[in-house]
Amino acid sequence: MKKRILAIGLVAAIMSMGVTAPAEAAVDPEVAYILNSLLFLIGGFLVMWMAAGFCLLEAGLVRTKNVATMCLKNIGLYAVAGILYFLVGYNLMYSGVDGGFIGSLSLWSAGETAASEAVKLDGGYASASDWFFQMVFVATAASIVSGTVAERIKLFPFFAFIIVLTGLIYPIEGAWTWGQGWLNVRGFSDFAGSTIVHSVGGWAALTGAIILGARRGKYGPNGETRPIPGSSLTFATLGTFILWLGWFGFNGASQLALGSAIDAVAVSQIFANTNMAAAGGVVMAMCLTKFLYKKVDLTMVLNGALAGLVSITAEPLTPTIGQAILIGAVGATLVVFVVPLLDKLHIDDVVGAIPVHLVCGIWGTMAVPLTNDGTSFAAQALGVVSIGAFVSAASIIVWLTLKYTVGIRVSAEDEDRGGDLSELGMEAYPEFGHGSQKI
Repeated sequence: MKKRILAIGLVAAIMSMGVTAPAEAAVDPEVAYILNSLLFLIGGFLVMWMAAGFCLLEAGLVRTKNVATMCLKNIGLYAVAGILYFLVGYNLMYSGVDGGFIGSLSLWSAGETAASEAVKLDGGYASASDWFFQMVFVATAASIVSGTVAERIKLFPFFAFIIVLTGLIYPIEGAWTWGQGWLNVRGFSDFAGSTIVHSVGGWAALTGAIILGARRGKYGPNGETRPIPGSSLTFATLGTFILWLGWFGFNGASQLALGSAIDAVAVSQIFANTNMAAAGGVVMAMCLTKFLYKKVDLTMVLNGALAGLVSITAEPLTPTIGQAILIGAVGATLVVFVVPLLDKLHIDDVVGAIPVHLVCGIWGTMAVPLTNDGTSFAAQALGVVSIGAFVSAASIIVWLTLKYTVGIRVSAEDEDRGGDLSELGMEAYPEFGHGSQKI
């Protein structure tokens, strides 16, 4: 299971909040087992709901001619991630890592079933609840890639990359920390995955965007950036709200226990910090875009909220609410400045996933020692660099292999028609699309 890095200092942290745990309070093992399992399950379906948030966000930020394609990619990658995590991912990440680099190459199976005459309570939770919670995390990492490379990548080469990402790349690097591997031994701390989930998706997206190239017409002959508006800012906003909601499961359930009053206080503090980091990101993005561009940019504000959420994910327990707001605000500031920087470098990121998930994932991870004195900047930097190097190298190999074998980019003609017609033969909005006709 994904171990809590902060377990040793948890009681002290709660006591500093003014909450006193009953001395030697007896906790019924079966009640604790039920509550711990319930936390995994509730957190898991909230994180699963984030798949809907990514789908709406990406559908809203691509053009109308690519909306159905984005919907297919998001539901498809969620299914692919689940199957691969069952076939190989979970055990590769958690089974027998023991301070090393990799687990076992085998199918996952539950440690107990509902048909059992008696359930052993010593594990502390139902094993399937843990598997489900861990599975939805890998789907999140995969969702990050789809938005960046949208509107010009072929459908099945994209899914081929997702198979490798969810079946091999993510489980291997996850084993290094959450699977009790070598980074965990060296003190690297990433509570809910600013680096392990978000920057991993960001590195995979960045390498894919560079190798794939920009959309046709995105950059002019003189290097100027041409804005390509999305189909629906309403969808993008609703998607952001769904992601915000799902993040309470993402961070809150990463406490991994709800069988005691101390755990309940910790989960509550995580919820509050998660929420306020996003709020700090929204306000900072609003103020910065008004100052820089004289008008507030809604897409930047939406990504500001997500920037705050990614930034607080590495350590949502130990900050005060004020510190959480500042951590989220710094994340939003990074996004506002990195988005135009990517355009200057002609790196076409359709939804802004690279600034949000990669850059803010790094910031959030490196900010952990600011509020958690049980960590160090050296250990955090080691984790960021080693995971970034591994994921980038592995992703480059996979992207280039696909590029020079089956090809990864649609033809210029198909790109102009849009993925809905060229890949699916249907449109999200047939009454208003290319195939519409008066009756």
